[in-house]
Amino acid sequence: MKELKAKIVEALVSALPITAIVYVLALTPLFDFSAVEMITFTVGAVLLVVGIGMFNLGADLAMTPMGSHVGSGLSRQKKLGLLLGVCFVLGMLITVAEPDLQVLASQVSAVMNGTVLIYSVGIGVGGFLVVAILKIVFQRSLSQILMLFYMLLFALALLLVVNGNEALLPVAFDSGGVTTGPITVPFIMALGVGISNVLGDRRSKENSFGLVSLCSVGPVLAVLMLGIFSENDLTYAVPDYSVSGDILGSFFRTAAHTCKEVAVALGLIVLFFLACQVLFLKLPRKRLNRIAVGVGFTYVGLVLFLTGVNVGFMPVGYKLGYELSQVSESFLIVFGLIVGVLVVLAEPAIHVLNSQVEDVTGGLVTKRSMILGLCIGVGASIALSMVRIIFDFSLVYYVIPGYFISLALSLFVPPVYTAIAFDSGGVASGPMTSGFILPFAIGACVSLQGTDAVLRDAFGVVALVAMTPLITIQLLGFRGILAERVNEHRAMRRILDADDQQIINFM
Repeated sequence: MKELKAKIVEALVSALPITAIVYVLALTPLFDFSAVEMITFTVGAVLLVVGIGMFNLGADLAMTPMGSHVGSGLSRQKKLGLLLGVCFVLGMLITVAEPDLQVLASQVSAVMNGTVLIYSVGIGVGGFLVVAILKIVFQRSLSQILMLFYMLLFALALLLVVNGNEALLPVAFDSGGVTTGPITVPFIMALGVGISNVLGDRRSKENSFGLVSLCSVGPVLAVLMLGIFSENDLTYAVPDYSVSGDILGSFFRTAAHTCKEVAVALGLIVLFFLACQVLFLKLPRKRLNRIAVGVGFTYVGLVLFLTGVNVGFMPVGYKLGYELSQVSESFLIVFGLIVGVLVVLAEPAIHVLNSQVEDVTGGLVTKRSMILGLCIGVGASIALSMVRIIFDFSLVYYVIPGYFISLALSLFVPPVYTAIAFDSGGVASGPMTSGFILPFAIGACVSLQGTDAVLRDAFGVVALVAMTPLITIQLLGFRGILAERVNEHRAMRRILDADDQQIINFM
């Protein structure tokens, strides 16, 4: 209970800024929030705080240990075929059950079969999880692998534009962030740590990261391929973001639906872990009991969090975007920057990532520097998204230069920074982004460009949230290299400039 209390306090500190800014704006004459909307938002904020606290505790007790044990246990079997086959099935099953992917499939059902999309994305994630494992086994450079596949993605993206299906481009890049949800990220990251520890070498720190970044490539590749061969016109109906007068009914209905989705996604991981436990892990009962308690915290916490976001934050996000865009376009950009900085603090998987980064790197990359890099990156991405909505131009003008810069930086920074940065992109684009930022962008787009431009302009915000941390965190690594070289140069100058009389001869 002490750990839970500490996690909830930490979650309260993280969620308080974004909650406070909504209340402050609600008190201004620029917005007309009803009492029902504010009550719904308040209840949603409470559920969000409690949910993040319980989820983070559950991730520490269950998700991270499960992934680490499975990764190390599979690696000790010394059977590469078994390791790759199990990881492929694991990646596919977890992705197919990811709740956010179901939402994406329903939104693009007018242009492609939803079932085909779901299983194509699942196969893509499973395949790239295999690529990530092979990278660890054969000690290959993550930056080189990423360059290869992102060059392929850029070529497919341009081909999609040429074929006249440019509206699918933002959806394709958004899918990379959608499929790396809060259930899968802690497990997959810990899986990489477990495998890397068993196959440890001088690059074990770098190999501990990179699985999430490679798994994010598969969904983008799958949707781009499906879009290229699609011939239908894509239509999008803006969801009804109005708040129901039946507040309790709305929360209970959403909670019931979320319980089922989370149970399926989390249940697949638990069943997979139990199979590994029976076959080769053989963990003691005391450790299993601790993991079972953690799974319970993870389940309840995630249900509370997603319910609070879907019912309390989505309507407020949409209304803020719609009404801010009518006040001032400049203010919309500034607010996007501010809300991007604040919303990343409320992403549940961010705290898991930051703790794991600090532990694996031995304090080389601190939580504070990670939070700073992520806040700057996500804030910049939301502001750039607002600029794109205002001026109505293609996502290609952001994605290709942005990834080119991030891939170029990977040539000059330590590999561990590149691996952490590309993992951070997938983690930052979590349910808080799709549950608050995306409705905010849709509201602004409907107000400025109309409903016909929503797929083209509003979507893509998740992709930018996943992209900008790649640049900011690698820049932190680049700054660290420069600082280290400057210190070495100063030390050498002091040695060379030292007075001979001050040198002590021990001979």
